[in-house]
Amino acid sequence: MEAAQAEGEDAVGMAASSTQERKAQSRTASIATAIPSTALPITEEPPHRRRKRLKEEAKAAEEAAVDAPLPLDASAQLSEAASAAPARSLRRTINTYLSLSKPRLAFLIVLTSTAAYSIYPVPALLSTTATAAPSLSTLTLAFLTTGTFLTVASANTLNMLFEPSHDAKMSRTRNRPLVRGLISKRSALLFAIATGVLGTGTLWYGVNPTTSLLGASNIVLYSFIYTGLKRLHPINTWIGAIVGAIPPLMGWCAAASQYSTFAPSSSATALQNLWAESRELLFTEQAIGGWLLAALLFAWQFPHFFALSHAIRHEYAAAGYKMLTSTNIPMAARVSFRYSLLMFPICILLTTEGLTDPVFVLASTGVNAWMVKEAWGFWRKNGEQGSARRLFWASVWHLPGVLVLAMVFKKGLVGRVWRGAVGEEEDEWEEDV
Repeated sequence: MEAAQAEGEDAVGMAASSTQERKAQSRTASIATAIPSTALPITEEPPHRRRKRLKEEAKAAEEAAVDAPLPLDASAQLSEAASAAPARSLRRTINTYLSLSKPRLAFLIVLTSTAAYSIYPVPALLSTTATAAPSLSTLTLAFLTTGTFLTVASANTLNMLFEPSHDAKMSRTRNRPLVRGLISKRSALLFAIATGVLGTGTLWYGVNPTTSLLGASNIVLYSFIYTGLKRLHPINTWIGAIVGAIPPLMGWCAAASQYSTFAPSSSATALQNLWAESRELLFTEQAIGGWLLAALLFAWQFPHFFALSHAIRHEYAAAGYKMLTSTNIPMAARVSFRYSLLMFPICILLTTEGLTDPVFVLASTGVNAWMVKEAWGFWRKNGEQGSARRLFWASVWHLPGVLVLAMVFKKGLVGRVWRGAVGEEEDEWEEDV
């Protein structure tokens, strides 16, 4: 009985104590809600920290974008289109053979030869009396572009034919048609022979033997010498630059032959006549413009190629290619910067030699300065932090930019267009050349 009473008293005491604790907690909570708190919720972020975080995220996204792999080239895209087409279909055949020619590269090479052809100083090009004004032959230009494209297609096909096992080791080249088995080696060889013979024959018949000889020499240089040296020594890049410098000479010779004083001698051999013609078209004072354009292309290829190859330098090394970006990145960056600086004197010489108006020097300075700026960043950052990718795209836009500016500001061209537009009398063309 007493025990039960004691337990009852304890229970009443505990209940009273619990009631008092609840009342105390309630009073504390009411006081806390009455006083405004200065502490921020955990999920809320201060504005200055949010701005800093967003800035860091944007910078990281930008670095990730510039370091991303470059998009597939035209040959890889055409190979994918060919593999997706039905077997033995016309679309599959066209895409396969077109991918062998590396059409984007071939188009760029044709552009350089066409630009040199148009920059050649023809008198009274856009005279108000257009019917009486001498001008370059449209038919010769058609032969030049067709023959140049065919010779380039032959060289590119032979290049792919010689190294499919090595192309398979690189992301940039593993989609080529021979690697994917879209065409047999025999068919590719026949295509290379056919385009080489047809291309050099077109240039010989429709342009002149000197231009045809230059096209044939490019096939040999690119397919047999450059391709072989890729696995032996980094000097292969310099040989490749010579290959890229020859097409402007082809365009220049195509234009110059239309005003050449050379006449084949019946008593001389064919080889003697060829040398006499080549000497007049390539080794006289009138050939300076062609050599300047060739120098422009030669110098441009170093920042362009080294920036392109930097992203896949490890793949080049794994495939056994001796590229300078795989063995000595600082040297490749220095070479890129030095050759990019040559753009300024070359553009100045194009004006001092009477090929372009003085305004061309000013117009080309901005484009040249852009590539020099990116080449400097490529050198200082050793190709890292997206500097290689920025230099690559600067070089992609630089070359067509300079060539188009040279064509637009060709010596006397703007003046002739203006006189033709306002109806003024044409001065004697000797004053403009």
